[in-house]
Amino acid sequence: MWNDSMPLYKQIANNIKDDIANAKLTHGDAIPSETKLAKTYGVSRVTIREAIKQLVEEDILYRVQGSGTYISHEKIEHDILKLQGFTEEMSILDNNPSNEILEFQLMAPPEEAREQLKIGANEKVYYVKRLRLANSEPLILEASYLPVDLFPDLSIDVMKRSKYEYVSSKGYNIDRRHGELIPMMPNEEMMKHLHIAESDPLLFMQAFSTFKDGTVFEYSKVYFHPHKYSFKVVSSRNGE
Repeated sequence: MWNDSMPLYKQIANNIKDDIANAKLTHGDAIPSETKLAKTYGVSRVTIREAIKQLVEEDILYRVQGSGTYISHEKIEHDILKLQGFTEEMSILDNNPSNEILEFQLMAPPEEAREQLKIGANEKVYYVKRLRLANSEPLILEASYLPVDLFPDLSIDVMKRSKYEYVSSKGYNIDRRHGELIPMMPNEEMMKHLHIAESDPLLFMQAFSTFKDGTVFEYSKVYFHPHKYSFKVVSSRNGE
């Protein structure tokens, strides 16, 4: 059954890929446990572990600590030069977007939010933490601060839908988002909500957004799922 000219774990890895295709499993589906796979293929768990490690390195599988091993997603290519909301982006891709509100509160802004929003210490903000999903799968964990003076009627119901659509409906003209992307390791909250492992580095974006008149209307911290997002940029030479 096995070919002596190729390492056994590589043969197992190829068989697992074939079985994934033949079983018509899709992204996000779990594969059987190491014990079950070892029994299926008649090899040791050590060999199975090496095969899975190879498939993880090839980005065909990914592990979730305490949960199991899953089939990787075809990553969403996010154009960082295009300013569009999550709902708009997912709708264009025919993915069904939704938002789970984890926190929603009226509060005095912390210093970093006050500085980014350019508001006084006595002004209030809405703090909203959302888990952003497409086809019921978590893609983004987002924490936002929005000035109450700009959006006095902001609500949980609004934030369950499109934030940018709501902002535009108030007659504001969204112009720019100024952000910085930073690689980081996840904390327990990120691992819990995004279903990722402690060893999965993710991309964190800290950003503020402005209207055409320069008013800062939002300060956000955004954490992107490492197995479901990639970032693309198109560069030109000599302005061509």
